Amino acid sequence: MSNPANRIPVDADAPVETLCEGRWLSLRKRGRWEYAERNNPGGAVIILAVTPEDKVLFVEQYRVSILQNTIEMPAGLVGDIADQADESALVAAQRELEEETGYRCQRVDFVHRGPSSSGMSTEMIVFVRAWDLQKVGPGGGDETENIVVHEVPRHEAGAWLFARAAEGYSIDPKLFAGLWFIEHTGSGGLDTH
Repeated sequence: MSNPANRIPVDADAPVETLCEGRWLSLRKRGRWEYAERNNPGGAVIILAVTPEDKVLFVEQYRVSILQNTIEMPAGLVGDIADQADESALVAAQRELEEETGYRCQRVDFVHRGPSSSGMSTEMIVFVRAWDLQKVGPGGGDETENIVVHEVPRHEAGAWLFARAAEGYSIDPKLFAGLWFIEHTGSGGLDTH
């Protein structure tokens, strides 16, 4: 096996130049590479949520960046609320789950962490599994969002997503990783055997 340290490109040592800075994202350049950097250091969290009736929770919302309705799993930024800038991904997951879907969970477990788009962004996403869900409100997001909640039987989720794609919805490919994680996580986290 080759040593990954031997494959570091020349651009890795180049100075970082800021091309544009916004509230949530900055555009940076390092050598010949341009990339987006998340201004919140906590990244994002994706919540794997299954109701007591064995239905997977998906959310539908319009995304301005792609000018299309998308189907996603409940998710959100970590530390995006001013007085909670140091919140953990697990705390953010509980907050976002209830805000977006109207479900509260008794427990969340870490499942996996990785880049959302390693060739374009510094953003890291954390998948978490929510356990023991209870419906406590309508969901739909905060005042800036218009989220539609879908509860889909777990054994039909893949086919349901492909049917929505055929109708013209944008389907986040991370959903399929999320479905795999749901099938391969036990009550204590990722099964490794």
